[in-house]
Amino acid sequence: MSIEVKVPALPESVADATIATWHKKVGDKISRDENILDLETDKVVLEVPSPTDGVLKEILFKEGDIVNSGQVLAIITQGESSSSKTVEKAAASSKDVTALDDKLTSPAVRRILAENDLQPSQIEGSGKDGRITKDDVVSYIKTGRDKNDTQQLQASPKKSESVVSAPGAREERREPMSRLRAKVAERLLQAQHNAAMLTTFNEVNLKAVMDIRAQHKDSFEKKYGVKLGFMSFFTKAVVESLKRFPAVNASIDGQDIVYHGYYDIGIAVSTERGLVVPVIRNADHLSMAEIERSIGDAAGRARIGKLSIEEMQGGTFTITNGGVFGSLLATPIINPPQTGILGMHKIQDRPVVENGQIVIRPMMYLALSYDHRLIDGKDSVQFLVSVKEFLEDPSRLLLNI
Repeated sequence: MSIEVKVPALPESVADATIATWHKKVGDKISRDENILDLETDKVVLEVPSPTDGVLKEILFKEGDIVNSGQVLAIITQGESSSSKTVEKAAASSKDVTALDDKLTSPAVRRILAENDLQPSQIEGSGKDGRITKDDVVSYIKTGRDKNDTQQLQASPKKSESVVSAPGAREERREPMSRLRAKVAERLLQAQHNAAMLTTFNEVNLKAVMDIRAQHKDSFEKKYGVKLGFMSFFTKAVVESLKRFPAVNASIDGQDIVYHGYYDIGIAVSTERGLVVPVIRNADHLSMAEIERSIGDAAGRARIGKLSIEEMQGGTFTITNGGVFGSLLATPIINPPQTGILGMHKIQDRPVVENGQIVIRPMMYLALSYDHRLIDGKDSVQFLVSVKEFLEDPSRLLLNI
């Protein structure tokens, strides 16, 4: 019985998806709920699990193809036995493996051969009856291929020597932009073209915050099971400041201004695939520990591509921390349809004047980028000053003053 593997239903905000990686090949045995392939959208990577036990009979799309909701991706033959005869029959239809040998019995061996574009005839088997083992293939890849390539290079005419790059050659490498990076680029351009974006700066003395962390970090972690970081302080300071300046927490929808009565704070996270912004919902109702736990969990899952699309939608304000990479000062770009984003930067000891004395303090530059169509310069500056005051005197957060 043949079972179809289809593209799962995509959210309304996602038009299509790109096949990122096939984890299985034709002829491979598959267990129910085992991941077959990854689909990359402009926001997240979706895993497509197998609906049944069986053998992968046919693959209908290759990596890089664009697919839509409901399209059939592959065919699984349900209830196939694991005998070598059945496996070889299924594998024979694969475009990735062009030839099979009677002494091949292991799907793992065939997979490695296909991934490295090798044929069974190229490798001498050391197993029973001359069968090829996984170690044979790995050994050939490490030694045999290098030796063969060297011989071919020496035997080739001088004309082919131009293929080998000379030391110091100006090489180039071209690869397609990922869907996520392309979407990020599109949204950044959209923000610059469709908003009157301006940035205001200030600096904050983080000595009080650092003293609190140093005094309570061990007991905090022991009680809540999470480290006391800087992000919970910044998130709390931002939320309290947003309450005082609602325009910074608003968005523009056509000719309307939408004032949000809730505080969903986006936290920008850098991943290998690009920038993603998971949203911490109702941050005003969360404790410091809950904020730290939520940010840590979201950031961890973002880096391995496990965030859902819903977790990255609907934020009202964003915080980005370039300081973790050493940035001293930068102008962040707002995340539409939001109208404000706070940029954190590197903490650096600098001389400052306190009570007429020059002292060394841990200082950080803050940057607030905002949409001037909605937020006036006065409000933007006062908002940033409010954040600064809450951080320099955290007791104001407790007293709500």
